[in-house]
Amino acid sequence: MTAKIVFLPGDGVGPEVADAAVLVLTRVAKRHDVDLSVEYHPFGGVAIDACGAPFPDETRAACKAADAVFLGAVGGPKWDGAEVRPEAGLLDMRKTLGVYANLRPLRVIAGTEDFSPLKRENVDGVNIMIVRELTGGVYFGDRVEGVERAVDECLYTREEVERVARVAFEAARGRKGHVTSVDKANVMATSRLWRHVVSDLHARDYSDVTLHHQ
Repeated sequence: MTAKIVFLPGDGVGPEVADAAVLVLTRVAKRHDVDLSVEYHPFGGVAIDACGAPFPDETRAACKAADAVFLGAVGGPKWDGAEVRPEAGLLDMRKTLGVYANLRPLRVIAGTEDFSPLKRENVDGVNIMIVRELTGGVYFGDRVEGVERAVDECLYTREEVERVARVAFEAARGRKGHVTSVDKANVMATSRLWRHVVSDLHARDYSDVTLHHQ
């Protein structure tokens, strides 16, 4: 078995992180008899400098053909205020690859509680998985630039909300069986849609999971 992994070291500390990741993955692959095919491609600010775009066509094609993509870091002071920003490549990549769910685990390891700036009783035993939606909402709505008036449209569809909620419910089934859905339903129409869709999905497919709205 050969796994093709595209590495996008990106900017700042990214190359250092990517090189360390290659070392770790190489050792893990050897232990499990997996062959790795590793490619490096420009992305972010360094890609703007080298190719004129944060997500060049060659990098895009390599990502679409890979089994996995490792991203180091994006952006830096060098490109602040530039007409083309490195972060635009990140949004483009999310859309191109359809990576709509960001999983952010938060676990406090026993014995490290006192290293937290929070009180011990607030962090003791914490083990949370944050599921963040990545390809809808205000980052991907229409926008109008301006110096007197600017608009960022926030748009969600039922499909976009349901698919990321399903990821959260499925994750909860393998954990504590509890989902807290966070929104601004008291103010925003998109959040009221969000709450309605999450509640519908819960009632239809995930009644065994506890759901709270926050």
